[in-house]
Amino acid sequence: MKCQLSLFHSKFLENATMLLLLNITKLILPFVSLPYLTRVLSTDAYGTVAYVKSVIGYMQVLVDFGFILSSTKDIVASLDDKAELNKTVGNIFAARLLISTAAFLLLGVLLLVLPILRDCRLFAVLSFLPVFLSIFLFDFVFRGLEKMHVITIRYLVMKSISTVLIFFIIKKDSDIIKIPLIDSFSSLLAVFLVFANLKKEHINLRISAFSDILKKVHESFLYFLSSVAAQSFNALNTIVAGIFLAKTDIAFWSVSLQIIGAVQILYSPITDAIYPEMLRTKRISAIKKILCIFQPVVFIGCAVAWLLAEFGMKIVGGSQYVMAAPVFRLLIPVLFFSFPGMVLGWPALGAIGKVREVTISTVFSMIFQIMGLAVLVFFRRFSLVCIVVLRSIAEFVLLAIRFFYCMKFRDEFSR
Repeated sequence: MKCQLSLFHSKFLENATMLLLLNITKLILPFVSLPYLTRVLSTDAYGTVAYVKSVIGYMQVLVDFGFILSSTKDIVASLDDKAELNKTVGNIFAARLLISTAAFLLLGVLLLVLPILRDCRLFAVLSFLPVFLSIFLFDFVFRGLEKMHVITIRYLVMKSISTVLIFFIIKKDSDIIKIPLIDSFSSLLAVFLVFANLKKEHINLRISAFSDILKKVHESFLYFLSSVAAQSFNALNTIVAGIFLAKTDIAFWSVSLQIIGAVQILYSPITDAIYPEMLRTKRISAIKKILCIFQPVVFIGCAVAWLLAEFGMKIVGGSQYVMAAPVFRLLIPVLFFSFPGMVLGWPALGAIGKVREVTISTVFSMIFQIMGLAVLVFFRRFSLVCIVVLRSIAEFVLLAIRFFYCMKFRDEFSR
C-alpha cells in the first residue's frame, strides 16, 4: 500500500508539473510573437489577423465540442478493456470529424455574412486548417491515460516552431496569408508526434455504428454548451465589433484582451490545484482561504496594471498601441471579477456536483452579453468603449450568479 501511495504521488506530481509547464508555455509563447507582429504589421493588418483568429476560435470550440472533458471520463472507464478503448477513441474521432465538417460549412456561411471575412476569404479558409488538424491530436486520450507530458511536449514543440517561423517569415502586411500556413505546418509535425505516442500505447482506432458516434456527440453537448458560452465572452465581442468598428479599434481591443487573457492563465494553476482538494473534502473553508489569500494580490495587481497601462501597452504593442491604454484600463475589472468567478465555478460548485449550475451561470452571462450587444446596436451606441464596459459587467454577472448558487447550496459544503 505504501508503495502504491508513493507511486500515486509520483504520477500526480509529474502530471501537475506538466500542466504547470503547459500553462507557462501558453502564457509566454504568444507574448513572444505579439510585440513582433504589432510592430511589423499595420494596425489594420493586425486587426484583420485578430478578427479572423476570433472567428476561428469559435470554430475550434465547435470542433472540440467539449470532448476534452466528456471523453477523458470515457477513456478512464475503458482502460481495462483494450477493444473498448480502441472503439471509444475511434468513435470520438469520427464524431469530431463529423462536427468539423459542419464547422467548415458554418465558416462558409460566415464568409458571406461578415465583411472582414469577405475581404480575406483565403486567409480565413487557410486559418481553418489547424482547427481541422486538431482532431488528430487526441488530447482527451492522453488526459485519460494520465500522460500529461505528451500533451505538454506536443504543444511546446508545435507553438515553438510556429513562433520561430513567424519571426523569420512575417515581415509585412502581405505576409499575413503565411500565418495559417505556419500554424498548419507546426500542427502537422505535432500530429506525427501524437501518432507515434498512440502507437507506443498500442491504441488503434476502431469506429463502430453511426448511432454510437451520435451518442458521443449527445453525451458531450452539455460540456460544449459551457465551453462555447465561455468562449463567447471575448470572441463574440470581437466578431460583432468587426461589423461596426474600424480595424484599428479591433487591433486595440485584441491586444488588450491578450494581456487580460495572459493574466487569467496565471489563475488556472490555483483553481486547478484547489479542485482535487474540494472533490475530496468539499470544505467551503478552503474556498474562503483561497479568496482571502489571493484576492488582495489580484487587487494590487489590478491597481499596478491601471497605473502602468500606457507603459505596458508600449512594451507589448509598440508606440502605436499606447492609445489603447484606456481600453485596457476599462478591462481591468475583468481581472478582478474573474478570479473569484473561476474559484466559485468548478472548484466550488463543480465539487458538490452542480455541473448544471456552473453551465447555467456561464450561459446566462453569455445571454446577458448578447442582449447587451443587441441593445448597443439598436440604440446606435456601439463603440469600443461600450463593448469594453459590457465585457466587464458580464464578468461581474457571472461572478454574482455563481455566488448566488454557492449561497443557495451552502449546506452541501463541508465546514
